Amino acid sequence: MNESGYPSPAPGKPLWLITLADLALLLVGFFVLLQAGQHSDPRALAASLRQRFATAAEAAAPIPVMAAGMLDFAPGSAALPEDPAALIAWAREAVRDPRVSLTITGSVDGSAADVDRATASAAILAADRARAVAAVLVAVAPRRIVITTATRPGRRAAMVTLAFAGETKEAP
Repeated sequence: MNESGYPSPAPGKPLWLITLADLALLLVGFFVLLQAGQHSDPRALAASLRQRFATAAEAAAPIPVMAAGMLDFAPGSAALPEDPAALIAWAREAVRDPRVSLTITGSVDGSAADVDRATASAAILAADRARAVAAVLVAVAPRRIVITTATRPGRRAAMVTLAFAGETKEAP
């Protein structure tokens, strides 16, 4: 501490360098505000910034929030193991918010019996399970469903994950 009560700068880091970095950040902030002042429409400003900075947020996957699903499919089968009414009701409530999406992930248990009968492929059976669940949910959220398959064997299931996908772009 020096006599003014402030901590002394660390040796080897001149104080003017820190001040220069602060000044550079203020200058960047000023230019952002200057750019923002050119747009009277906030949506146009957001689109302009998104286009110029190509944010990583757009490329990022949606943030998972909650999940439900169909469990315990019969080995080698993509037929729904139970009535999907409860899952449909859950999905209908979940997609009331237009900023969410549903991801349906089909999976297999990894056993020799849990494969597609026609092709002997576990990946095809997992995709078929996800598609079977998507077929009953398509009326609830037709443009907000993504189908995937699990990368590792787990449970004979099709899990539906509700995820925050952000603001949607309005279709023309």
